[in-house]
Amino acid sequence: MASKLVVSAFVSLDGVMQAPGGPGEDDSNGFPHGGWLAPHVDEVFGQIMGDQLERATGMLLGRKSYDILSSYWPDVPDEEGGARINSMPKYVATRTPRTAAWRNTTVLAGEAAETIAELKRSTDGEIMTQGSTDLIHTLQRAELVDEYRLLVFPVVLGEGKRLFAEGTAPAGLKLTGSTATGAGVLYVTYAWEGKPRYGSVG
Repeated sequence: MASKLVVSAFVSLDGVMQAPGGPGEDDSNGFPHGGWLAPHVDEVFGQIMGDQLERATGMLLGRKSYDILSSYWPDVPDEEGGARINSMPKYVATRTPRTAAWRNTTVLAGEAAETIAELKRSTDGEIMTQGSTDLIHTLQRAELVDEYRLLVFPVVLGEGKRLFAEGTAPAGLKLTGSTATGAGVLYVTYAWEGKPRYGSVG
């Protein structure tokens, strides 16, 4: 028994994840570019996200992302996508014990690397992250990420929280899929392969 941990992320061409959904979503450190995803959303984008949610058996969130999503999704009608996300198991990683009102949510209190390693060992299926940059960095350092599913948007932001930050554990990745939407968004998937391989050219 073991779950696969999938990092699902929206990133700019220069790797920024911060506040894709709208202004004010996360303006920490004075980030002024909230909402950079919206102009590039189309039907294919929606199909990709729907497929990811269907494949997932659980969703893993950091505290901030949980607060953002839980303030919106519980009120979304079933026919508009609320049924799937509200019914699936959700896990919130936090160092501080707290309660979670969103239906089907379990709080993982303690050090994330430890609680999530145990979650992977004790469950089957596919657990996906959404947002949660700080949590993803913890998972990367602990080498707990099995796969990346990245939607790369045709925009350069120059600042903000990045998917791969300074101090990320070096890793080798294998490209397992790629496609493009009509709005110019690249959808690429990578499987983790352990440490990078090195060599020389020429």
